[in-house]
Amino acid sequence: MRNAKTFETRTVTVTESVPEGCHNTSSATQELDDLMASLSDFKIHATSYQRTVVEETHDPPLEQPAKASQLDTMLGNLQDDMDRQGVNTAVKGTCAACGQPIVGQVITALGKTWHPEHFTCSHCNMELGNKNFFERDGQPFCEHDYHQLFSPRCSYCRGPILDKCVTALGQTWHPEHFFCAQCGQPFGDAGFHERDGKAYCRQDYFDMFAPRCAGCAQPVMENYISALNAQWHSECFVCTDCKQTFANGSFFDYEGQPYCETHYHAKRGSLCAGCHKPITGRCVTAMFKKFHPEHFNCSFCLKQLNKGTFKEQDDKPYCHQCFDKLFG
Repeated sequence: MRNAKTFETRTVTVTESVPEGCHNTSSATQELDDLMASLSDFKIHATSYQRTVVEETHDPPLEQPAKASQLDTMLGNLQDDMDRQGVNTAVKGTCAACGQPIVGQVITALGKTWHPEHFTCSHCNMELGNKNFFERDGQPFCEHDYHQLFSPRCSYCRGPILDKCVTALGQTWHPEHFFCAQCGQPFGDAGFHERDGKAYCRQDYFDMFAPRCAGCAQPVMENYISALNAQWHSECFVCTDCKQTFANGSFFDYEGQPYCETHYHAKRGSLCAGCHKPITGRCVTAMFKKFHPEHFNCSFCLKQLNKGTFKEQDDKPYCHQCFDKLFG
């Protein structure tokens, strides 16, 4: 008999980090993120353009530094304005998805920082936001896709196992789907018995597969006696006639059934009609009965008789003298 093991999966919750001092400014911070990214790209392109012009004309770049200075001033003024409006414009890190700086709301997960709109399920691309998510090989997955892709499958319904899991017979099961293959009842703490890859409760297993007692025909579930090419409950292995148990386990076989010595000889007709005990040696046969020689006596004087030297009356033997005296 085996016991199923139960396991439980856990989910990981991601919280969304919001910069201090930001009150209902999600749209403003989104626009700021886009603007900062655009301005950063503009500065990079401007610097690249300045370097290209210098290389081609070999003339001193007089106007470009002034333009770069103006851009820095514009950015500074914009940052001051945002600060006065209560929006923190300090860079919170670089988004792991797009590689751009994060100024507004930020999500920290998997040891990285992300724009909220860029922290998405690796399979369906749904924004995870502050929803529960699962990690696999460093990648985030929404709860649905993770279970569909990676969770163990129930051997009965083939659906993903989201919570508690029973492992038995080399397979996994929902706890409510691991039940007896015959009666459909869950096993609980009683365990189960296995036969041909299927699980059965104790009662059905023994009813279907256990040997039957030769005495009562019920399943033999525990201790048993093996005799006469059959199995018996210990309480069922008794003399077929008197129903008494056998002393020292000794019994006599008559036509495939167990008998005590007395009833065995009674079945065979080998009981002494005088003492009613088994005859194992010499015997006298008279009046369609068998006797120990010493027990074949005159019914009146009790003298031992010899075969052919007695007379019968009312199915009793008599010597000649007693017969003549009594009935002559």
